[in-house]
Amino acid sequence: MQQRDAITEQPPAIVVIDDDASIRRGLDNLLKSVGFEVELFASPQEFLQSGRPDRPGCIVLDVRFPGRSGLDMQRDLAQANTKLPIIFITGYGDIPMSVRAMKAGAVEFLTKPFRDQDLLDAVGTALEKDRTRRAGDSRLAELRGRFDTLTARERQVLWLVVAGRLNKQIAGELGVSEMTVKMHRRQVMRKMQAAGVAQLVRLADQLGIAVPQPT
Repeated sequence: MQQRDAITEQPPAIVVIDDDASIRRGLDNLLKSVGFEVELFASPQEFLQSGRPDRPGCIVLDVRFPGRSGLDMQRDLAQANTKLPIIFITGYGDIPMSVRAMKAGAVEFLTKPFRDQDLLDAVGTALEKDRTRRAGDSRLAELRGRFDTLTARERQVLWLVVAGRLNKQIAGELGVSEMTVKMHRRQVMRKMQAAGVAQLVRLADQLGIAVPQPT
């Protein structure tokens, strides 16, 4: 049974992109029969030009299209920072093509005709991958929001604490009293919701904060 995405409260939608109308209808019927919402497109270009809002889901994509292939679209989506997981389907696949697709992040590469259950299993894997990615993105956005509340001085203190400096050393580097450093340090811990230095280091690493090297 279809479940709502815990982060966005939107149900996932399965995007089917295939230039064969009969394949689109067949996949539409299959996926809807198990409760999924389905969006149908006849070409990668139609999908990319649709202005579709971001929502949970995955893409079921044919490999071969006139002009540009599904593999080209996989690259285009990555460049556009569209992160929906992709399941490739094809009647003309070969090993080098499948290797290229999987190395670029595809969830599955199914050769037509494939069993309905194989596709449904791949969709389940893709939706879980998308859910996990969205949850991580949400946590990171919340963490960045905490960091944005820090003052410029508090950020300096954070960097130096993460770099392993003691309060006395931080005071010397910043030209302030040790008491002032302790005050800023308490604020950093409170705003970042860090229980200690080890957790603060982990949070800084998740944010990709560049730590100044000792001079």
